[in-house]
Amino acid sequence: MGVLQRPLPMSVHCKGAAALLAGAIVALGGAGCSGPDESDRVTVLAAASLTEPFTTLADEVSDDDEIALSFGASSALVEQLRAGARADVLATADTRTMAHAVDAGLVTGDPIVFARNSLVLAVPTGNPGSVSGLADLARDELRVALCEPQVPCGAAAEQMLATGGVDARPDTLEADARATAGKLALGEVDAALIYRTDVTSSMEIVDLPPDAVVVTEYLIAMVDGASNQRGAEDFITAVTGATGRRLLAEAGFETP
Repeated sequence: MGVLQRPLPMSVHCKGAAALLAGAIVALGGAGCSGPDESDRVTVLAAASLTEPFTTLADEVSDDDEIALSFGASSALVEQLRAGARADVLATADTRTMAHAVDAGLVTGDPIVFARNSLVLAVPTGNPGSVSGLADLARDELRVALCEPQVPCGAAAEQMLATGGVDARPDTLEADARATAGKLALGEVDAALIYRTDVTSSMEIVDLPPDAVVVTEYLIAMVDGASNQRGAEDFITAVTGATGRRLLAEAGFETP
């Protein structure tokens, strides 16, 4: 069920659950997207790289609230809020994007850092492009995928490349981290800068020196004017609590 009108294609998951959330103070969840009372819905806008852990978290919560998850590039989610989209929780993949939301009065309270991720240089298994480091991303014959510069993974890529003094030659700029990783998974490119959490069994990570690694922080906050403040608070508690930390760690994130 589409919950929000979106200028960019995004995936929406509405999850109910039969199991109680282990270790959480308050149970969350719902019976599905067709519930008649929208006051029981918690609408969460989250960075695309959070798809697996947040979807699993929504599956593990139950009873009081229907949880609607909408994933996409963090910058696009903030623009949705600017345009008047209704939501209860915002989770971004970097501090810069959340700062824009704070400055615009789109969220309330102090955003909480709940996870960290690292940008890596990844190649298809077998490394057909013979990529050995960041400098190779400037090779004309190499097919390279990066995120668009306005999204967190793109900003992190720009920082990484600038630190390394590399003038990359991307063949494609993708809307978010998952789309960039998808190009690599399909074998459409020889190399990409993606989040460590998006690396799959069909990829390899090229080792980089420690000073080249870029780490991004993920933050979560309640949206200003949230229609379900209690549900928003409960979801944030679940994300930052023991179960959320476990699911994030299982997905490859570093947790505070």
